[in-house]
Amino acid sequence: MAVFRSGLLVLTTPLTSLAPRLAPILTSAARLVNHTLYVHLQPGMCLGGPAQPQSSPVQATFEVIDFITHFYAGADVHRHLDVRILLTNIRTKSFLPPLTGSVQNLAHPPEVVLTDFQTLDGSQYNPAKQQLERYATSCYSCCPQLSSVLLYPDYGPGVLPVGSLDVPLPSTISPASPVGRSAKQPVRGHQRGAVGGTFDRLHNAHKVLLSVACLLAQEQLVVGVADKDLLKSKLLPELLQPYAERVEHLSEFLVDIKPSLTFDIIPLLDPYGPAGSDPSLEFLVVSEETYRGGMAVNRFRLENDLEELTLYQIQLLKDLNHKENEEDKVSSSSFRQQMLGNLLRPPHKRPELPPGFYVIGLTGISGSGKSSVAQRLKGLGAYVIDSDHLGHRAYAPGGPAYQPVVKAFGTDILHKDGIINRKVLGSRVFGNKKQLKILTDIMWPVIAKLAREEMEQAMAEGKQVCVIDAAMLLEAGWQNMVHEVWTVVIPETEAVRRIVERDGLSEAAAQSRLQSQMSGQQLVDQSHVVLSTLWEPHVTQHQVEKAWALLQKRISKAPSGP
Repeated sequence: MAVFRSGLLVLTTPLTSLAPRLAPILTSAARLVNHTLYVHLQPGMCLGGPAQPQSSPVQATFEVIDFITHFYAGADVHRHLDVRILLTNIRTKSFLPPLTGSVQNLAHPPEVVLTDFQTLDGSQYNPAKQQLERYATSCYSCCPQLSSVLLYPDYGPGVLPVGSLDVPLPSTISPASPVGRSAKQPVRGHQRGAVGGTFDRLHNAHKVLLSVACLLAQEQLVVGVADKDLLKSKLLPELLQPYAERVEHLSEFLVDIKPSLTFDIIPLLDPYGPAGSDPSLEFLVVSEETYRGGMAVNRFRLENDLEELTLYQIQLLKDLNHKENEEDKVSSSSFRQQMLGNLLRPPHKRPELPPGFYVIGLTGISGSGKSSVAQRLKGLGAYVIDSDHLGHRAYAPGGPAYQPVVKAFGTDILHKDGIINRKVLGSRVFGNKKQLKILTDIMWPVIAKLAREEMEQAMAEGKQVCVIDAAMLLEAGWQNMVHEVWTVVIPETEAVRRIVERDGLSEAAAQSRLQSQMSGQQLVDQSHVVLSTLWEPHVTQHQVEKAWALLQKRISKAPSGP
């Protein structure tokens, strides 16, 4: 069976009957499409008649919104699919102009068009497929060699549990009207509105939020994208996509689902954003989590003599497959946690190293728990080189750095017994870039040479993986000695707490130490694998075991010789 990169799914079954069949339909579609799946709602359309069907407006009701949410929730089990429900033909009651008949361009032109339409005999009935293809190309820009597939009966027989057809879907917009509302009740449209979020790794919960906002807005939608200070409190902020990348994905999605809207995508630098100050806005879409923020925006508007915004609170999507210490909702935070231990970029090739010998550079800010990760890797079979230990050897009398350091800094850095007083030496170089460079120019090449000698020892012992544990790995340029850089991250506040507890320093001294190092973000930007010791020890162990297992797979696939 052919698999296509992008597809268009045309749904013709009435929504109340379609909802219970959604899971098998999605599974069938996911077998045929492996990247982008566009979805077009045209309930009641017939592909079996003599006349060529035409696209017609679908009124935006609460049932339609609830179905869109239900669809995105169901699609979450197929996370390889970028699902986009197209809203071009879905109109609110107050804005129902006729469809123009123009063909809409899509970012990923469909290579195949699928439908749930049922032919009488369940066959791939050619006239129905031809009508489907003509319909698809009359609405959207498709690939020239468009294929078509009738999913029925692949998604299963039409027999469903008794009573399953009339069970209303959970309400997307909360709270529902106090007097109750009909599923068929039309949704009120507005000219302009706003929605905000981080929109990291655009996922199906984001898509629900954005789809509701796009249905409500008829002219302009202002989209605030969190940046700078608003990102500091996020979990694993080092793994957030850059602002420009988040905006690029967001913009493509929005223009695809409703190109008739004007989108104003702006950085969100404070909790209020444009929703707090723009007098032309009429509504704000929020989630259950950000509803209190929406209330604060309205208080801020009233204080500044602006009208309150109508708030639309959207239910969160539940993540039924979330793991321990992950949120039970579909969230970017969980996605970032799932990246821990994964390979983020291709490893370096090191032809100068013997085949079958693999070197990891392990680094992290002070207090990150890097050394504990090194010990966990040692327990899994890695040969660990401790650069701090090598530094001690280099400083020791008779060591390779002893005479050069004494010559550069004088004999007053020595104890009475001739051993270098590292505290005195540290006070000499701390905060003095020139003096620090003199010291590192001596020490880093010496430690690198000692590390290479240790690597030779590891090879002699038949070790396959060698880990260089070094806080200054990247500053020293030692990434040129390794295949992969692994970085351990934790929030700076947690690093400060650990340093204070471990080393007896003041908070100010701990912060000063961190500021003298590369930040976690700078380290991650050059890393292949990221780990975190933020949670319980067994969670760290699981991460390390996952990273180790994936590393073993990479090594087994690597060329074994020149």
